[in-house]
Amino acid sequence: MEEFEVAGIPVRLTRKRVRRLNLRISRDGTYVEMSAPPRIDLAQIEGFVLDKQSWIRAHMAEAVSSPAGQAEHATAQEVSEWKTAVSTVVPPLIKEWEPIIGVKAGSVVYRNMKSKWGSCQPTTGRICINTRLALYPPECLEYVVVHELCHLREANHGPAFHGLLDAYMPDWKSRRAKLR
Repeated sequence: MEEFEVAGIPVRLTRKRVRRLNLRISRDGTYVEMSAPPRIDLAQIEGFVLDKQSWIRAHMAEAVSSPAGQAEHATAQEVSEWKTAVSTVVPPLIKEWEPIIGVKAGSVVYRNMKSKWGSCQPTTGRICINTRLALYPPECLEYVVVHELCHLREANHGPAFHGLLDAYMPDWKSRRAKLR
C-alpha cells in the first residue's frame, strides 16, 4: 500500500488487478482509499484525485459527521454510554418481537463493532448487538433486533429469510438503508 497526499487529501493506494481506478472514502472520512491497475502511473492517479477533488472533499466531510465517522473517534466514556442505551432498549424489543416471530432468544451480548450491526448463533440462540446503533434512529435498532430474531428461524440470507423480514417488518429495506 502506498500512502501520499494530493492537494491536502490523504490517499491510500493499493495496486491490484482491476480494470480502472476505484476510489472510496474511508468510513471515518479521514482519507481516500484507491485501487489501481499496475499500469497506471502515479501522475495519472494524482490527476484523477485532483479532478474529483470537490466531490471527494464533500463526501469526506459527510463521512466525518456521520454516525460511523463519530464512532471512529469516540471516547471510552461514549462507548460505555452507547452500551447502556442499547442494552436498555433491546430486551423490551426482544420481548415484544419473540412471540410475533415465534422464537426464543438465548443470551444477548453487546459489542462495539466496526463492520457488523449484529450477529446470531441459531444453534444457541445467542444474539450480539452492536452498541454503535445508539447513534442511529431507534427504528434501525429495532430492524437489527428483528433481523437477528429472524435468523433463529432461517440461518442464512436466502429468499426464505427475506420472506420472513417482508412478513414481519415490511419497511425493513428503508430501515436498513439508514444504516448504510
